[in-house]
Amino acid sequence: MEVAGIIAQIDAQIAKLQQARTLLAGTQTVTTGRGRPKGSKNVKAATAAAPAKKISKRKLSPEGRKRIADAMKKRWADRREQIAKG
Repeated sequence: MEVAGIIAQIDAQIAKLQQARTLLAGTQTVTTGRGRPKGSKNVKAATAAAPAKKISKRKLSPEGRKRIADAMKKRWADRREQIAKG
């Protein structure tokens, strides 16, 4: 049997054992993945603790936008010229 197949079987058995343990422990939720379980009380505390910061976007003047466009056109023209030279 390949190593990958053995690892997959072990992972499946671990998941089954974790489900059985949670059922025997008396908890209602059965977690099948990683991370915080849904409905966790920590979610509300984490979002309430960090106030949302307003991110200001930078404005680009029309002159600046034109300078960038002209520079890119020049770059593309130089690139086409290099490709044509071979």
